[in-house]
Amino acid sequence: MGKQPGDKMDEIDEALKKILPRKRYRHSQGVRYTACALAMAHGADIPKAEMAGLLHDCAKYMSDKVLYRTSKKYDIDLSEAEERNPALIHAKVGEYFAKTKYKVTDPEILSAIRYHTTGRADMTLLEKIVFTADYIEPMRFKSAHLPEIRRAAFCDLDEGVYLILSDTLHYLANSTKDIDKTTAEAYNFYKEIHDRKSKHSEDVS
Repeated sequence: MGKQPGDKMDEIDEALKKILPRKRYRHSQGVRYTACALAMAHGADIPKAEMAGLLHDCAKYMSDKVLYRTSKKYDIDLSEAEERNPALIHAKVGEYFAKTKYKVTDPEILSAIRYHTTGRADMTLLEKIVFTADYIEPMRFKSAHLPEIRRAAFCDLDEGVYLILSDTLHYLANSTKDIDKTTAEAYNFYKEIHDRKSKHSEDVS
């Protein structure tokens, strides 16, 4: 009897359990679960959402120095913000590991892993799901706006993405961390959608 569809997921799960810190592994399980729930709510491919959620932080066990060296070793292009804040690099290195180490070939899954931290303008449905799941999974608690964001994510995914980006930019603006250009572009894109819907609601009422 050959391998069943879930066998690869199980193998990857076991591999991640061995290398990820316990808290990071639990977070990955939370994102995996939440991504599946969002995929059900919004009509996305559930196995793809599960795989992307499981693997999104597959490079997160590495130190900033090692992440930076790894990106240079494999010619991974970095933004200016990533050059200054190597912690952001784990998404691109994670995409590379998903492809080379875990043999994921689906471009939708790989792209969702790549953009799960910064987001980007006009994300695919799967990208939005993993980006959102990473922020709202059950172990997250730091944002005061999480209840509102969680409700929005299951009712209007674009609105959930907008609220996450707004929350993120507010946090970064009040910290010493750089704002990645891709994140700023994503915010502007989803703010336009938010504003357009708000105006429509006002016009209707």
